[in-house]
Amino acid sequence: MQALSVKQLNLFVKSLIEGDVRLSNVTVTGEISNFKNHYQSGHFYFTLKDEDAQIRCVMFRAYACRVPFAVRDGLKVVLRGRVSLYEKDGQYQFYAEEMHEQGLGDISLQFQQIKERLAKEGLFDEENKRPLPRFPKRIAVITSDTGAAVQDILNITARRYPLCEIMLCPVAVQGENAVPSMLDALERVYALSNCDAIIIGRGGGSIEDLWAFNSEILARKIYESPIPVISAVGHETDFTICDFVADLRAPTPSAAAELVVPDINEIYNFLNKRSDALKNALLSKYNLNKAKFQSVCEKSIFAKPEKLIQQREEQLDYLTEKLVMVFATTLKNQQSRLSNAASKLDALSPLKVLARGYSIAEIDNKPITSINDAEKGDKLTLKLNDGKLVCTVDDKVI
Repeated sequence: MQALSVKQLNLFVKSLIEGDVRLSNVTVTGEISNFKNHYQSGHFYFTLKDEDAQIRCVMFRAYACRVPFAVRDGLKVVLRGRVSLYEKDGQYQFYAEEMHEQGLGDISLQFQQIKERLAKEGLFDEENKRPLPRFPKRIAVITSDTGAAVQDILNITARRYPLCEIMLCPVAVQGENAVPSMLDALERVYALSNCDAIIIGRGGGSIEDLWAFNSEILARKIYESPIPVISAVGHETDFTICDFVADLRAPTPSAAAELVVPDINEIYNFLNKRSDALKNALLSKYNLNKAKFQSVCEKSIFAKPEKLIQQREEQLDYLTEKLVMVFATTLKNQQSRLSNAASKLDALSPLKVLARGYSIAEIDNKPITSINDAEKGDKLTLKLNDGKLVCTVDDKVI
């Protein structure tokens, strides 16, 4: 047999498919996924899928402009059109000519149910959202180590804030192992207690590719985080459950890196401005005090300091004289008081009484004032002006 080119083979298969009248007018139902509206051409490109299979679809602008509703991922539709093969890549696909809305698909319905359930429990409440650290020292990044997302995060954080350390936690981001892998990574980061924030996410993809980030178990684990979590899943138009439960949703992984670390150049500019302002404030204060000092130096008292000395000497002489006068007056008053007190004390002295002929009777050096203080035969001591007499009590007379 003569060898065919790949193009010839694809054209042959295409002719077989298009030659089957049963495939020229087909109605098929399924859920839209990976939808793209090519704004320049106006064509729709998407995947139609059910639980077991999927097929690539295209709807050209002439037909797409007739669709009366907004087409989006997760929408369940009924399509009418034909099946053919695109010879360039050898893919057979469905060329839709009509599209009718059937409602939300199973995946989108499941997404809405999880979202409503967690919202009712308060996992999305704004009051539970924590602010990001201003100057993080270490950030845990939970994503695939082979995707473009991790490179974007590493490049942007290194450029914006090289002082921050990035701790990469490689995980699967789609497939059966994605959720367990991310749960394990979160547990390990929580246990370390040495990170200031967490970025969890991946690059863009279809709704099926991003489905792991709609896991209810993963959402609850993120809600338990002791540190702020930034969700960075897909592109700006993609939303997942992780986006709602995280402390901050970034439209892309690159945007997450922009949001979580400050720009070191802006910090330098801020510090430089503050430094200039401080220098200006100090210079202004210096000039003001210098002007005050010069003003004081220009006063006459500093021009001829001897006048000040003379004035202070005169004040000192005056105060000295006043102090001497006050001291002399005070001393005289105290001497007069002392003389008066001495006169009163002398007048009351018992020696004066004795000098006038009186005596003091004592028994055992204790004065007696009544005959009852002595008994017959007791020895008395009589104190007189010029001495003492020792006597014996012979009798008591009343």
